[in-house]
Amino acid sequence: MRGPAGPNAPAVLLVLKLRRYRCLPCGAVILVGPRELLPRRYYSAAAIGLALALYGLVLATAREVRRRISPQTILGATAFTGWATLRRWTRAVAHRRLFPALPSSDPSATLRRVAASAAASLAAYADPTSRGEALEHRAFLGAAHAA
Repeated sequence: MRGPAGPNAPAVLLVLKLRRYRCLPCGAVILVGPRELLPRRYYSAAAIGLALALYGLVLATAREVRRRISPQTILGATAFTGWATLRRWTRAVAHRRLFPALPSSDPSATLRRVAASAAASLAAYADPTSRGEALEHRAFLGAAHAA
């Protein structure tokens, strides 16, 4: 799992041990891991929430968001035009494939506007004791609960 361990922490790459359980009557296999682990995503839900907040609310550039969220230090050619993963996450939020419980955004909204709306909604999921923290920190905390 990739991403920072906290809103101000550096980005890290964590290797997790997940448990598999097999249902004896039907034979289905269930994979159990941390709540922040999203299906088919390399980054934690909290990292994605922070990225959306940085891009949509703080108005950071995609390059700055990548520097804060991604543990990768070697960048490809597309890194000079932005961060494709951030665009992918924002489109997935807009099409309700990522954080489907969030309210729908305007179909004509820009990616930055979709990210801002999603980050504000994720911040609402944060624990009430975090009310005094910055909105992007609350989006980080709330995304783990919304996952």
